[in-house]
Amino acid sequence: MEKASEWASEETGIREAVAAVTELRAALERAGIALPSLGLDPVTCAASYGRPLVELGRCTAETARRLAAALPGKGADREPAS
Repeated sequence: MEKASEWASEETGIREAVAAVTELRAALERAGIALPSLGLDPVTCAASYGRPLVELGRCTAETARRLAAALPGKGADREPAS
């Protein structure tokens, strides 16, 4: 019974992580930003870690600046560098 509850917990963790990736991708798209490598970290999904990590991946300097400009704070009211 304990193993079944571990699997259910792992499945819930993966579903939550997939939902978080979907929400983040949609929010980034609304801001005109794409992170091509955005997804789940396969190592933490395969392990019995229970809490899969979201892999933000790599991006260009331009995308990093656009992301910084989209976040609240000092960079939010400036235009991304071209």
